Amino acid sequence: MKPADLPSLQPRKTPHQARSTATVGIIFEATIQVLLADGPNKLTTTRVAERAGVSVGTLYQYFPHKQALLYAVLQHHLSAVATAVEAACAVAHGRELEQMAQGLVTAFVKAKTAHPDASRAMYKVAAELETQDLLRDIGQRMLDAVTTMLASAPDARIDDLPAVTLTLMSALAGTTRAVFERGATPRLLRGLRAQTLILCCAYLRAVALTPASA
Repeated sequence: MKPADLPSLQPRKTPHQARSTATVGIIFEATIQVLLADGPNKLTTTRVAERAGVSVGTLYQYFPHKQALLYAVLQHHLSAVATAVEAACAVAHGRELEQMAQGLVTAFVKAKTAHPDASRAMYKVAAELETQDLLRDIGQRMLDAVTTMLASAPDARIDDLPAVTLTLMSALAGTTRAVFERGATPRLLRGLRAQTLILCCAYLRAVALTPASA
């Protein structure tokens, strides 16, 4: 299908009142439940509306079709991860490099594993939709936050910050995704933070110059 033929993935309207926001939250949760039970191919707006306890008309007030609903759920999930990373980077600004790595890894892994079923469902959704622009924009938010944080480290200097930040986040995201693709068992989830922290700390120590060597 050509890009011009693709349906718009934007919602019909954005909830502003508390009641509308709560309704959309219920619809999102129902979408995840149906995704996990039936998969993205068998998911229908009717099935989601039934699970959410709302009418199909209510669902269509916000999302004109299945693809727009799935896109909105994915966007909500990814934005929450990016927000967690941005907050952690702001807190770690000006701290030593290892403390930065600890804050970043903890925030990212916590955001992805707080609701492991939802994260697992979102990987399936991303494979079904045209999400390149969304993934790029969310990814850039995190890259910008991490780059600014690393630049403030008092105990190290990193010459090629854009390349290092991209490699760091790619390793963190790729390892996390591999855990979910292997089923995200409790054992794998328990080890995820520890293993990614070792990975990120070792990489940053390898590429960073201390003030003396710089």
